[in-house]
Amino acid sequence: MSTEDSPSEETARPSLSRRGLFGLAAGVGAAGLALGAGAGSAIGVAVGRERAEQEGAASVHPFFGTHQAGITTPMQDHLHFAAFDMMAGSSRDDLQSLLKDWSYAAARMTQGLDVSASGAVGGSPEAPPDDTGEALGLPASGLTITFGLGSTLFSTDSGDDRYGLARLRPAGLAKLPAFLGDDLDPSVSGGDLCIQACADDPQVAVHAIRNLSRIAFGRARLRWSQLGFGKTSKTTAAQATPRNLFGFKDGTANILADDTKALADHVWVAEDDAPAWLAGGSYLVARKVAMLIETWDRVRLSEQQRIIGRDKAQGAPLSGGVETTAPDFGTTDAAGAPAIDRASHVRLAHPDLNNGIRILRRGYNYVDGNTDLGRLDAGLFFLSYQRSPDQFVTLQRALSTDLMNEYVRHIASGIWAVPRGAGDGSYVGAELFA
Repeated sequence: MSTEDSPSEETARPSLSRRGLFGLAAGVGAAGLALGAGAGSAIGVAVGRERAEQEGAASVHPFFGTHQAGITTPMQDHLHFAAFDMMAGSSRDDLQSLLKDWSYAAARMTQGLDVSASGAVGGSPEAPPDDTGEALGLPASGLTITFGLGSTLFSTDSGDDRYGLARLRPAGLAKLPAFLGDDLDPSVSGGDLCIQACADDPQVAVHAIRNLSRIAFGRARLRWSQLGFGKTSKTTAAQATPRNLFGFKDGTANILADDTKALADHVWVAEDDAPAWLAGGSYLVARKVAMLIETWDRVRLSEQQRIIGRDKAQGAPLSGGVETTAPDFGTTDAAGAPAIDRASHVRLAHPDLNNGIRILRRGYNYVDGNTDLGRLDAGLFFLSYQRSPDQFVTLQRALSTDLMNEYVRHIASGIWAVPRGAGDGSYVGAELFA
């Protein structure tokens, strides 16, 4: 995909751009990596043909579609999330070619293929391989790759319009306000771009971020990243509700993929929302929430349940019933006190107390070793999709008196606009350059 290609040429002749190929070579000479004049048919056709030749490519999700995969897709078991900053001096063409190259590579990797036709072993032995090769022989493993655009991509904090996109910046795409209890590390927050790679095999997810980082060489650099495991929400009714590192079921009332009305109301940006290029997309919020594991583990069971507002065994609300029973905040115990504490997490986050606001959650557990004090460096890597950033802000402010705040610290944060899905043979974010 040369940056000079027209849309029609792009569809007819997809491949990595020259910059993408130089990125794969990591600055080494490009011998054996020259672009051919007839690089094949449309991406979707090429991917489909090669995918049919793959064995064991179960759990394959399409890259192209109305919405980007990785939002309502059934939640996978592993995550590799990465945020990037564009390089100083990079141009509008650099950004456009990067989004093309990333989309091309993602369309292949999500089908269980290498990042290019030459792949890990099919190119010149005198040049670095196009693909790093650690996923050779592995199926797609449900891999989804989702791209997001940060506010600083449209204009920097100092107001610089580096890529001529300032007029297209969504009004709601701005740095999140400070919340009570925030202890954010700027080095692991924000970013011009983000990539969410989810898969049922951690090596497949890591392979995706590793190769997309190589492709970005010379145009963007990795700012920060996070590995996650053990999903903390479900996105389909067939999935069991998972547990977080506090041992409680998490995401019982999450928006599900088949709830089209809830998705339209709370997740997808509508045609009449501004700006028009984001219609069919969403907003992604990421928050790294450190859990004070050792302190929590010393809390008696009854107090843990009071803090959460649910039974630890089955996940039922303390007002009674089963896990899926709606909480009844008017129910009282034998002493006449509310069965569900007024400051419990379940009550403060519930739509009934927040003007009906809902979000779609896709969080993961994380463990990053241990701290200098010998405690687990662990917690929740919270990810949520919503139609407007105001939904998240409202809910987070509602949780300011949450009893659980004593046991968690918010240490990283970011928000990105997530464009609609790419059409077959196109690329994510194409509408920005129309």
